[in-house]
Amino acid sequence: MRATLPRHGSAWPALEARMREYAAGDVDWRSGRAAVYVFHAGEDVLRVAADAYALFQSENALGPLAFPSLRRMEQEVVEIGLSLLHAPDGACGNMTSGGTESIFLAVKACRDGARARGSRADLLVLPRSAHPAFDKAASYLGLRCVRVPVAADFCADPEAMARASGDDALMLVGSAPCFPYGVIDPIEELAAISRERGVWLHVDACVGGYLAPFARMNGVALPAFDFEVPGVRSISADLHKYGYAAKGASTLFHRDEAQRAHQIFEFHDWPAGGMTTPTAAGTRPGGAIAAAWAVLHYLGESGYREKARQVCDTRERIARGVAAQGLRVLGDPRLGIVAYTADDLDVFAVWGRLARRGWMTALCTEPKAIHLMLSPAHAQVADVYLADLAQALAEVRAGASGADVRARYA
Repeated sequence: MRATLPRHGSAWPALEARMREYAAGDVDWRSGRAAVYVFHAGEDVLRVAADAYALFQSENALGPLAFPSLRRMEQEVVEIGLSLLHAPDGACGNMTSGGTESIFLAVKACRDGARARGSRADLLVLPRSAHPAFDKAASYLGLRCVRVPVAADFCADPEAMARASGDDALMLVGSAPCFPYGVIDPIEELAAISRERGVWLHVDACVGGYLAPFARMNGVALPAFDFEVPGVRSISADLHKYGYAAKGASTLFHRDEAQRAHQIFEFHDWPAGGMTTPTAAGTRPGGAIAAAWAVLHYLGESGYREKARQVCDTRERIARGVAAQGLRVLGDPRLGIVAYTADDLDVFAVWGRLARRGWMTALCTEPKAIHLMLSPAHAQVADVYLADLAQALAEVRAGASGADVRARYA
């Protein structure tokens, strides 16, 4: 039966009770039971983000003259991101609603810049592991994608991508890290191809943009992936992932203003005057900008370094624990994602048994694997997870199935 607007309003306590009832079946992410969708850095960080969001929940970044506070906060957020990612003088960027919009705008700027130069190139060359947001952008923008198989280490294969990059190549893509396996693609090698071919290189650091810099500061050995690599033209990095900001908040960075000019939308032929927007959205929620600004300043470098230490240490603990139980980690992940598989049983059935115990995680299909995207909160539950994993493995080896749980979450 279709819901209808109630004739009379209800008091907030009654509405809050109903909403909490609706949420009774949601995963208990606050206790660390979700290793996907939510990035929990602690109740204090949640409170800062929520309070800052509420302060600016009605303000609209579409009107910078009306709300110069939002323009200032966005600019400061962008400048912080640029400084973390070794951006040169003249680099610039904007906040967006999420990684998909950041990627869409990078592809749009790349396409429109090429068209302005008279090029009709229309092909995005992606590693198999690249995010589907590139295919989504291509679909919207009338472009094509080719996905190139990854190498044995699950990273992008530069030689194979070079072979796929003909005269019609518009953009090369690398990830830092990719979502399926948590490994950083060889950005320096991809950049060499992009410079040789005159093709735009975008680095999708939606996952790692606000984690990798602090992991590096902590001594984690990571390959170069950001603007310090000549040839990297644009980078997407999500604040609502390891920046721990409120959803939705991402950033898109360009090497220079000439690139970003092709991201901007301008229109003047209507009765209400001109409209210029830097992103796909018109109305842009001030709360998301304010929350990102507040969390960045609340944590600071020392706070982010400590969160990165917790995430990387937890990933190492889980990787060791998984291997000790006869399972195999895919590739060499060094940040917050770890995916593991089994050579002697149905790992999806193991996932199902873990889901019965309240664990909500993702899955990979090539190869079949259980996928965890870890947050600081998981430091407190890693041992519980590994103990439950041992029990789940024992049940599957004894013949138990997880198919019924998998169907519930399909």
